[in-house]
Amino acid sequence: MTYRFFTPVPAKAATGLTAEVYRQLRDEFLGPVPTFQALSAVPEVQAAAWALMREALLAGDASRVDRELVASAVSRANRCRFCVDAHVMLLHALGEHELAEVIARGGTPPEPRHAELVGWAEASRSPRAAAWTSPYRPEVTGTLLAFQFINRIVSALLDPDLLPGGLQRSPLVRSVGGRLYARVAREPKDPGRSLPLLDAGATAPPVWAGDSPVGVAYASLKDAAIRGGDLLGDVARQTVTATVRWEDGRYPARPADWAVDLVRDVPGTDRVGTRIALLAAFAPSAITPGDVALWRFSHPDDADLVRLVAYGAITATEHVAQALSPAHH
Repeated sequence: MTYRFFTPVPAKAATGLTAEVYRQLRDEFLGPVPTFQALSAVPEVQAAAWALMREALLAGDASRVDRELVASAVSRANRCRFCVDAHVMLLHALGEHELAEVIARGGTPPEPRHAELVGWAEASRSPRAAAWTSPYRPEVTGTLLAFQFINRIVSALLDPDLLPGGLQRSPLVRSVGGRLYARVAREPKDPGRSLPLLDAGATAPPVWAGDSPVGVAYASLKDAAIRGGDLLGDVARQTVTATVRWEDGRYPARPADWAVDLVRDVPGTDRVGTRIALLAAFAPSAITPGDVALWRFSHPDDADLVRLVAYGAITATEHVAQALSPAHH
């Protein structure tokens, strides 16, 4: 597993908020996985992303199989191979071996309820075109939103291979890996443990979440990640927001050319940052070392790159979340 643009501080050297996030990851998930290590340069974003994933995917009474299916299907729609592989393995860990391999092959589950769940999750990539909303519980909806964000972070900042040489795409390796994680995957998790990690000043939880901790976590992630837009000027932010709304998740045929065209009218000092944010929202794996090198001329810190990518990712995620608002129906 390698990082595309920087190597985070090792988990064993973490302090403060990041150390506590890693403690919870060791206790309740697969350890300090690369996704959250990549976010460690901005602890408030890391903590909120972990909280949303924990409260949505792991805690509460909703079916864990349903939630892993949603995580896998959203990741498939977003072309995040790393996340598809990871959550197919977790379906194996839950004993759903045939279902896991159907998803891995890009197929439709044979059980109608599972097929409907996969179709719903994949349709969220373009919520306006699909007249998308959610009939599901906050944990299931929150899982979908968590992976709309996480897929983009992973595709931007990590190489797609979970194991050397893409070994995780072997059905045997997936099955064996799933068995290794079976105990931790099946342990029930109490809701709310991650909430003390969050900024108490976050905006109110969204209506769709009711009184679930999922809503608190989503509001906190939105607040923390949207602050990355402060790295850009007003015209640049308006360009990112308007493009996310207009394009409605459409995957650009040639992302690099598409992004160049969109930033022509952005002030020169903001062009590369706007380009990175737009690619983070639509085609994060298309962010190049050249893009990052240009950005680092004015913003050399890893933290600013993570903030910028998180801003693009949350802008796209919030476009999906807005479809859940009563005002949009």
